[in-house]
Amino acid sequence: STLMSSDISRTIVFACGGTAGHVEPALAVAREWRDRHPNDRCIFIGTPEGLENSLVPAAGFELQSIPKVVMPRSFNTNLLRLPWQLLRAVQCARAIISQSTLVIGFGGYVSAPAYLAARIEKVPIVIHEANAKIGWANRLGAHFTKYLAIAHPVDRGKFANAKKTGLPLRADVQAAVREAAPNWDQAREQAKHRLGWNLNQPTLLILGGSQGSVSINAQIAAAMPALTSRGIQILHSVGAKNVLPQSTSSYRATPYISDMATAYLGADLIIARSGAVTCAEVGALGRMAIFIPLPIGNGEQARNADYLVAAGRAIVVSQREFTADWLSANLDAILLRSTKTSSQGLTDDLAAAKKIVELIESALTGVGI
Repeated sequence: STLMSSDISRTIVFACGGTAGHVEPALAVAREWRDRHPNDRCIFIGTPEGLENSLVPAAGFELQSIPKVVMPRSFNTNLLRLPWQLLRAVQCARAIISQSTLVIGFGGYVSAPAYLAARIEKVPIVIHEANAKIGWANRLGAHFTKYLAIAHPVDRGKFANAKKTGLPLRADVQAAVREAAPNWDQAREQAKHRLGWNLNQPTLLILGGSQGSVSINAQIAAAMPALTSRGIQILHSVGAKNVLPQSTSSYRATPYISDMATAYLGADLIIARSGAVTCAEVGALGRMAIFIPLPIGNGEQARNADYLVAAGRAIVVSQREFTADWLSANLDAILLRSTKTSSQGLTDDLAAAKKIVELIESALTGVGI
């Protein structure tokens, strides 16, 4: 699996799966790689049930599946099955990776077997970590490579010296930032027009991650009288599997939002989960946010918004604290803060895909880091 001359195509394997948080950054890097190296083959490894099954083919990339390996959170029978699950997944990954030039992983279920397979096959590995807290698969993979990239600075461990690249943004978000850059105030006004919003009334965008959030939705429903009495205009993405509430003149409920860039730009305040991708997109296009970290997982969501809080663009509230009463009591002050926040988005992540592509090139030549 040595580096071949540019006219012979190489195969780059992208290991990412499960949530949009792993898949979207990988797609952004794959697009950048394809633009620079059109002769190369890009293969995605996923699991049969992850979001990658719709996102990857839609983006025009090849997808191959391996069995899902679930890391048990407590000692139970799943823990006893883990070695067999992992062995099977590694064998399937080896069949794909043995013919490849390099593997880049983004964390999640698929990455651990991919890193182990790449190590066995002596294929170079690059790792990108989107979260402020490193996931277990990437901690494992970091034992096999020095080519590490992070979206946020990490204090200790192998990722403390990783290359800080930021988080690769989706193409539509990237394009929206570039279009807005000459005049952010005008871009925000135009977004409000496109959303059919009154420019003189505050606007609120509510998101619950790709699946929607039952708990956020319930508190918003309870807070509705307080919100509408203030003349607030609301766009609420409730999630495809959740019941769609009745829309009114000032409240629009939708299963999902296809044009996220306009929704971010037009909102004076965003209420959302603090997944790494959501934080990066809110940072790039949003103005002010209330983040409610998902209370499960390894606690990574609680840390992802730290840099936005430090920049005065976000407030983090626990799910237990986030109630209709809390929202009603704090909303006016937060909306006032939003009007005083710079209308400009943060541009930290604009070059992320390019920086990760450069890291892949370093890993292929074995130089630089």
